[in-house]
Amino acid sequence: MKAFQTICRQLKSSKGFSIELSPHLGFSTSSYLCGRKKKVNPYEEVNQEKYSELVQSVLSFRGPAQTPESLFEEDSLLYGPVSKCKPPKQDEEARVPGNWFPLFNPQRSLKPNTTGGATIPLKIPLQRNKIPSVTRVLQQTMTSEQIFYLERWKQRMILELGEDGFAEYTSDLFLQGKQFHEALESILSPQGNLKEGDENRESGYIESIQHILKDVSGVQALESAVQHETLKYVGLLDCVAEYQGNLCVIDWKTSEKPKPLIRNTFDNPLQVVAYMGAINHDANYSFQVRCGLIVVAYKDGSPAHPHFMDTELCSQYWAKWLLRLEEYTKKEKNQNIQKPD
Repeated sequence: MKAFQTICRQLKSSKGFSIELSPHLGFSTSSYLCGRKKKVNPYEEVNQEKYSELVQSVLSFRGPAQTPESLFEEDSLLYGPVSKCKPPKQDEEARVPGNWFPLFNPQRSLKPNTTGGATIPLKIPLQRNKIPSVTRVLQQTMTSEQIFYLERWKQRMILELGEDGFAEYTSDLFLQGKQFHEALESILSPQGNLKEGDENRESGYIESIQHILKDVSGVQALESAVQHETLKYVGLLDCVAEYQGNLCVIDWKTSEKPKPLIRNTFDNPLQVVAYMGAINHDANYSFQVRCGLIVVAYKDGSPAHPHFMDTELCSQYWAKWLLRLEEYTKKEKNQNIQKPD
């Protein structure tokens, strides 16, 4: 109010301007006079005298200045030391196999010999010998990142289920996969009979792949062993059959989590092309396979995800498989050198 009166005196003293102050002049924030309600600041309602000492002590306190070194020490104390990993070099990312071997066999026919009607699928037993299996090669050459995530998953499951519970869980997963493959073998065999017990145990998985089975025909091999004589590895493939008119190595997988993309299947494409390369150079097989198929089935019966691998994609994964095979061979040689005579 005093400021307003001062302004009025200045204006009154100026030429050509006069103003008379009303003795009843005043200001009000009520809706009656201004027609607009003023917002109340909640901080004005705080008892400032009560908290004045606290505010003064906070404002007067000055901690030590933060430096990059002190921040790193604080992070190290809270989260542990920083893991310094060198980024992969470009030449390591674009590595090529040292001993190249072709995936396909130009001397083989692209189509199986189907003269004489329906053929009985091959089922060659796997011979246990010193030649490494495809599964062993992949397990022994996992990347550090793969090992880290696998170990973290294992520790998380043990924390949730306990040691005994985790052992029972992994045993059940193995048993479910085994029963699923047995049920598929019954369906895809020439007899095509599925036992009622198998159907009840794996009805979810079988229901999951029904839309895939409609496109599968001309089964040539079931649970059959393959061996690559030149590259020296063996394996037991799930199935060789036509899928939508393409002869494929088919790998049936089960999963508790959806895997809609082929990269979600981790090393499964390498496994498929490893079987493909072996079957194309195995004397027990007279035909050649140029495509692959990974089918991920789900226990709840939701539609399985098929991941088709054409010739070009198979060739890309074949180069990666050869690198893993070379890495395994190098590791085995180093271990043999370190072993005492």
